[in-house]
Amino acid sequence: MRIISLNAWGGTLHTALLPWLAEMQPDVLCLQEVIHSPEAEKDVLEYRDGTHVLQQRTNLFAEVRAALPRHVATFCPAAQGVLWDGAFAVPSQWGLATFVDPNMPLIGQAQWFVHKDFGPKGYGDHPRSRSAHAVRLWDFAADRAVVVAHMHGLRDLRGKMDTPERRVQAQRFLALARSVAAPDDQMVLCGDFNVTPGSETLTLLRDAGFTELVTARGEAGTRTSHYGKTERFADYMCVGPGVKVRGFEVLRTPEVSDHCPLILQI
Repeated sequence: MRIISLNAWGGTLHTALLPWLAEMQPDVLCLQEVIHSPEAEKDVLEYRDGTHVLQQRTNLFAEVRAALPRHVATFCPAAQGVLWDGAFAVPSQWGLATFVDPNMPLIGQAQWFVHKDFGPKGYGDHPRSRSAHAVRLWDFAADRAVVVAHMHGLRDLRGKMDTPERRVQAQRFLALARSVAAPDDQMVLCGDFNVTPGSETLTLLRDAGFTELVTARGEAGTRTSHYGKTERFADYMCVGPGVKVRGFEVLRTPEVSDHCPLILQI
């Protein structure tokens, strides 16, 4: 089973991202920072947050679904705000999405919030609403059930330090993943956690029996050349007890986002 986790950066590098996904054909794709704007007539609109302005693919969810047409696709919105077409505001949902190859039946799932609740009237102030999604799949080749869960950890404008909100977020994420798992299931937890390697979040997951692969394998970070800040860690891949890792890579090239894809083979 091949599992890919990636923060898609709102599809900013879609011309590289979409053909790469079509080529990779992961069994499970965990995609964070996904845009879904059903009313949008243009492919690109502006996200505006104070002085921070970013071009966004207005229907990235649909574009990824077209690149992986056989996959079962689920979009999990965290909030609905607006993107901008000049002076015109266009309603747009923001969240994460999961894509599952149909050869692996989806036999259980849970979607919930690890911080706040759904924001129907705007993206809100930071730290904003954050959701997570867990799927339970049957792997016929290995004759077992596997739970894969991912989240997009909250952003705090002060930085990636430990906070009470991040502690609760990690606890809720773990509880969500466990809620769909049977006692003997193998488990994989991943996503853009938005924390540093020494964080309380990773300590909590290690204490729960998970091995975090990015730090365990001495990677130098998970950000690409498109990210200008000095902190290079954000994304993590954790495997539970009994999971046999056949391969793991923090992919440096091609660059399909300001985050590196995490690719796990089990």
